Amino acid sequence: MAASDELGAITKAFSGFGVDEKSLISILGKWHPEQRQTFRKGTRDFFIQDERKFERWDDRHVIQLQHEFLRFKHAIVLWTMHQWERDARLLKEALYKGPQHNVLIEVACTRSSEELLGARRAYHSLFDHSVEEDVAFGIHGPERKLLVALVSSYRYEGPKVNEETAKSEAKFLSGAIKGAAGNKNLIENDEVVRILVTRSKLHLISVYKHYKEISGNYLDEDLEGDLYLQETVQCLCKPQAYFSKVLDASMRPDVDEIKKEAVTRIIVTRADVDMKQIKEEYNHKYGVSLPNKIEDVANGNYRDFLLTLVARGD
Repeated sequence: MAASDELGAITKAFSGFGVDEKSLISILGKWHPEQRQTFRKGTRDFFIQDERKFERWDDRHVIQLQHEFLRFKHAIVLWTMHQWERDARLLKEALYKGPQHNVLIEVACTRSSEELLGARRAYHSLFDHSVEEDVAFGIHGPERKLLVALVSSYRYEGPKVNEETAKSEAKFLSGAIKGAAGNKNLIENDEVVRILVTRSKLHLISVYKHYKEISGNYLDEDLEGDLYLQETVQCLCKPQAYFSKVLDASMRPDVDEIKKEAVTRIIVTRADVDMKQIKEEYNHKYGVSLPNKIEDVANGNYRDFLLTLVARGD
């Protein structure tokens, strides 16, 4: 391989999600000091000229690469965890980093009642607190009531849906959304919160359908200005569309580290649940297959592991 090709290969190995360990070993392992210096001088994306006349790593990229080298390990650790522990740790991390309201909503709304109960039990064991307690303590905005109620919920999961009640609640939501325009924050409406945190998912899917018939728009479209309510509705009523949207956002160029983490989180947690439907939705919405997108943006063992998990849905 020519020197210029090797420089390009190494730069690519360091870029994206994860690192290409095989390229790093085969190329860097045989480089002489002069070749490494050439790489440092020719790769200004990673190195800067120190005032003492040597090329040093840009601190920002050192931190980034530490994350990228750990990405494969993190995916493996999450995959081998019991689902309850995994979700409990995701909830704790979401509170520690931000907090990340979307992860709290995602775990609370896309798991079954028994799975969420299991995560709450694991949270007790791991952290000596209830997740409800930590959410109530760590969230200070008007969304606190919604989030505490979501992580506390235990929904009916049977097949029965009262269509008249669903239609009535769809009509109420339509009126509440129109009435909230420019006025009171919709998330502070107790009845709106009650409907979203207590009704079964099948019931809410029926509400979603009736809302479209009544208003002409989809419920989540009309909640554009209320992100937490919008994400709640999407996770409860159309989770595959939600996961596809988050995956696409997390694999865009120059995305921040927090958003990047969604790739691991979603693929690991959905591999044995609804990955086939997520792939179909992703392909339909973005015109590219999810495996091909992962091939384009990820590197090395991390990429190969993600592709293995994604293939489980076939």
